[in-house]
Amino acid sequence: MSQSVTEFEVHDIRFPTSQQLDGSDAMNPDPDYSAAYLVLRTDDGAEGHGFCFTIGRGNDIVAAAIEALRPYVVGRPAPTGAADLAALHHDLTHDSQLRWLGPEKGVIHMAAGAVVNAAWDMAATRAGRPVWEFLASMTPEELVSLVDFRYLTDALTREEALAVLRAAEPGRAERTALLKEQGYPAYTTSPGWLGYGDEKLVRLAKEAVAGGFGQIKLKVGLDLEDDIRRMELARAAVGPSVRIAVDANQRWDVAEAVRWMTALAPYEPHWIEEPTSPDDVLGLAAVRAGQPVKVATGEHVANRVVFKQLLQARAVDFVQIDAARVAGVNENIAILLLAAKYGVPVCPHAGGVGLCELVQHLAMFDFVAVSGSWDDRVIEYVDHLHEHFADPVVIVGGRYAAPSAPGFSARMLPGSIAAHSCTDGPVRQVRHTVEEARS
Repeated sequence: MSQSVTEFEVHDIRFPTSQQLDGSDAMNPDPDYSAAYLVLRTDDGAEGHGFCFTIGRGNDIVAAAIEALRPYVVGRPAPTGAADLAALHHDLTHDSQLRWLGPEKGVIHMAAGAVVNAAWDMAATRAGRPVWEFLASMTPEELVSLVDFRYLTDALTREEALAVLRAAEPGRAERTALLKEQGYPAYTTSPGWLGYGDEKLVRLAKEAVAGGFGQIKLKVGLDLEDDIRRMELARAAVGPSVRIAVDANQRWDVAEAVRWMTALAPYEPHWIEEPTSPDDVLGLAAVRAGQPVKVATGEHVANRVVFKQLLQARAVDFVQIDAARVAGVNENIAILLLAAKYGVPVCPHAGGVGLCELVQHLAMFDFVAVSGSWDDRVIEYVDHLHEHFADPVVIVGGRYAAPSAPGFSARMLPGSIAAHSCTDGPVRQVRHTVEEARS
């Protein structure tokens, strides 16, 4: 007898990371890492956890959007496999009235992603497998059934997607064993937040190299001379063999991005991330053509259609999926398939609370069952807030250890939820008191 979803519990969770300037960049100088967090429960006690990531104000809006999706989930049979998860994703993204709020972008689309990801967490937990392995156990036909090919067929057809997955199928077992043995390559952004002083940047960069990371990332974009100085410090700290990526967080217009990166090019940045608006496909293509540094983007790309256009326009050298920006696992499978078809490496974004925990599963699934490669691929890592999760990421020698616990690694500890609730958590109450005193 199938079980049904009976509870749909939404929380507005916020962490005061702006106090130490953790996460600070050229566009977001004072982020408070936050999660609009969802718990699904069934009548037999099973749970599924999912969330959207934000940086503070507006997290309540995303939580309200998740709440608006309650009627699609409560009373529905608990998902167990590809057919259930495909049907839920379709229903959440094809509502004839909710679509008007997007369509397929913005707050309502992110909310759908939180629900979809919670459903995947529930299904994989019930199957006794981590999500990456749960996905990699599915047949090519099952995986393709999860994808919405609407708007994609001029770039990727169902038959082409099947061909990609079938080509990767013979080596799945070997790559799974390799992944469990070696882990997945990572890079760290922890030294490079824009609000950090020089001494902290240098210390954390050296610690990253000592910890086995072969790549770090610096935030840039406020002042060119300052960026040149920070690049010089970072390069001296890590040496010539460690890659240094840079990230402008959408700060520049096209001409400014070209000028800025031409000036930084002598320091050999591995990529420039989000040099301009993530919606400006032609602008990103112009930046890529106008200066020598490779271009990466994706954490703010709204949906699979924009990713399709970025690849068609040859506007990016690295695709940066985000586990909580588009409509969950299903849409990220579509993006992984597009990237594989166009031969562009996927280097996931994970700079936020819980994002490392989620996106590791998608990158590992890509390695095992889609691209079959981790060449020139790395997952972002930041060292903040993992202690709040029941199954936090494990980094060994600069690599993500493959998760073995069932589910999506999304489960936040009950004490952390209680302490960091925006409405009544003690941490938030203290923060509000300080803000009120300042005003």
